[in-house]
Amino acid sequence: MAKLNFPSDFVWGTATASYQIEGAYQEDGRGLSIWDTFSHTPGKVVNNDNGDVACDSYHRYEEDVALLKKLGVKAYRFSIAWPRIFPQGTGEVNEKGLDYYRRVVDALLAAGIEPAVTLYHWDLPQALQDKGGWANRDSIDAFVKYAEVIFKEFNGKIKQWITFNETWCVSFLSNYIGAHAPGNKDLQLAVTVAHNCMVAHGEAVKKFRALGIEGQIGTTHNLYWYEPLTTKPEDVEAARRSRAYYNEWFMEPTLKGTYPQFMVDWYRSKGAEVPIQDGDMETISQPIDFIGVNFYSGGYTRYKKDEGLFDSEDVQVGFDKTFMDWNVYPDGLYKVLSWVKDEYGDIPIYITENGACYEDELAEGNRVHDALRADYYKKHFIQLHRLIESGVQLKGYFAWSLLDNFEWAEGYKKRFGIVYTNYETLERHPKDSYYFIQKVIADDGLEV
Repeated sequence: MAKLNFPSDFVWGTATASYQIEGAYQEDGRGLSIWDTFSHTPGKVVNNDNGDVACDSYHRYEEDVALLKKLGVKAYRFSIAWPRIFPQGTGEVNEKGLDYYRRVVDALLAAGIEPAVTLYHWDLPQALQDKGGWANRDSIDAFVKYAEVIFKEFNGKIKQWITFNETWCVSFLSNYIGAHAPGNKDLQLAVTVAHNCMVAHGEAVKKFRALGIEGQIGTTHNLYWYEPLTTKPEDVEAARRSRAYYNEWFMEPTLKGTYPQFMVDWYRSKGAEVPIQDGDMETISQPIDFIGVNFYSGGYTRYKKDEGLFDSEDVQVGFDKTFMDWNVYPDGLYKVLSWVKDEYGDIPIYITENGACYEDELAEGNRVHDALRADYYKKHFIQLHRLIESGVQLKGYFAWSLLDNFEWAEGYKKRFGIVYTNYETLERHPKDSYYFIQKVIADDGLEV
């Protein structure tokens, strides 16, 4: 067997998001978010589940930090709930909300774990949504004020900052497809929201620099890799559009300060214009210290007239599937991050999410034998090593997720955790995949 060794400074971590794990949705002055509204609307979430309790990490964060320490990770990526800090989105700071994150950050640091914080992981204060949400540019100013409070409060304690998680999901999934909060189905709205969120990212980066905050700042985009089924020009173009929907539309403004013109033209043909104001593109493309990439899947596609938004249809070519019905495509990770380097230069990259959903059952001795998930991680870790050996500046990897949690519109039926959450007792039980990752970290690599 060959041993694949990772650099000694490679950052192994795992990740969660506030609404998915915290619960305590009406506690200590927290305001409502768009996900409280959405999940309490009948029919929006499987089984009408909601995040009222979730994993109750608001009260059990010490257990979670202990699990992280036992796992051996160097870092933990989590998000701050904007409605805990500003219950109405703006106005007076809610000190009790801030104090919760003070306790979490201090517990992590005491355990020797670096906090990597996402400022926006989808829980927009409902009060701002009532005023137009991300379609209203006032939300940009509100976000920057919120970010400034967090930057100042945790300067020196938090060294890695992520402005937004998956702007594609915030915009297209939530405002064009309508599957996530706030649940709109309007292409122009989605294009507007995407643009405004990227402007908000850039303004937050400018504020970070102006304040002289320690550490690094970047943003996270969810990237997919689509191949054309054949070499026919129409299939090649269909795959290009499918990739750009997730990739170029967000990466190019962030890293080059432009939108891909072929996509601008395509959206215009569908009746949607990008609402660019003077200075926006310079703001969006503020220099960042790293790019975060969430990678889950990809596949093959071909041209089909009037199929979906891009005249393309996905074609199955024998991929294994996760319980989310997503293709298991480890080689796609290698391809998409190689493309990032080729297209945008030698920027440091963190994989801020990667993981798999499978049906898990608690077995004798409170063990969960999730061999498929462990194998998923192994296959993707091999690609990490390939990327590093190929010269990609891959600095770290955060497994999604530490805990089984509220999986957005899928509720609690879909489990991504390397730790099993018993939703009746809220007890946590590490799965076999947890122990697999623990060994990889301890050994600085894996046998293949």
